Amino acid sequence: MKKKKRAEVWPTMVTPFKDDFTIDYKALEKLVDWYIERGVSGLFAVCQSSEMHQLSLRERVELSSAVMKFTAGRVPVISSGHISNSLDDQIEEVKAIADTGVDAVILVSNLLAEESESDSVWKERMKILLASISSEDIKLGLYECPYPYKKLLSPELLEWIISTDRFVYLKDTCCDLDMIKERAEIASGSNLKLYNANAASLLGSLQTGYAGYCGIMTNFHPELYVKLCDTWFEGTEKVKNLQNLIGLASVVEYQYYPVNAKYLLQMEGLGFTLKSRKQDYMGLNSSMRMEIEQMREISKNCRF
Repeated sequence: MKKKKRAEVWPTMVTPFKDDFTIDYKALEKLVDWYIERGVSGLFAVCQSSEMHQLSLRERVELSSAVMKFTAGRVPVISSGHISNSLDDQIEEVKAIADTGVDAVILVSNLLAEESESDSVWKERMKILLASISSEDIKLGLYECPYPYKKLLSPELLEWIISTDRFVYLKDTCCDLDMIKERAEIASGSNLKLYNANAASLLGSLQTGYAGYCGIMTNFHPELYVKLCDTWFEGTEKVKNLQNLIGLASVVEYQYYPVNAKYLLQMEGLGFTLKSRKQDYMGLNSSMRMEIEQMREISKNCRF
């Protein structure tokens, strides 16, 4: 019988800001240590959770470089920062992020075509992008970022992506177990690793062959995801109960993110302000704060 192996957990990092809304690198260093101390497999340094759409290219590059420095080789780092509509600007962004030395540059799926455009248009633009970053030393990934719209890869596009042999990582945001099963079958035996961003379907996705979890909730209790990814194959009641807990807790994603995550990280003593370029932190009301406080206590006291 083939031995099951642990799955991986990749936090989608949030960006700490000072009161003047500049990046707080002192808090960022503490955040990197906090993730690693909780057993994560790698870090997604610049993504939507990082408020990448509100960061300049220079800031995205500096943020990627800082995370590389702070990890000091303890875990791999991937980064996106790929936000422009112009293909020429996208090429510039990808090359700039690649120059930071990250382990993979993650492309955003919704930037290769408008929502109304066909998969063939998407594929032709991707061919141009790939030709511009022809170095095989640059590993690539894809991120089905929900903003400004969610572009899910069709089975045909997924097969084509795999056939290029350029991609090693997919952050899957389909949140659909039937689609997850289909994707796992398509990617089976390839170099493309699939990572689920959806907490509720995580255990089911691991059972189909997904490589792990890459999602928002790693900013609240990454250790619970590490535990599930370490033990998912045991099939015990404890594993099922842990899945139930993280699935239910994940509804806070829809509360007031990323400010609510910054509130929890502030309670963890990481020196965070609640400042965000995306949202007014004052929108995190008293009831929301109590919900985060209570979820934090449950997470710390659960025994799985």
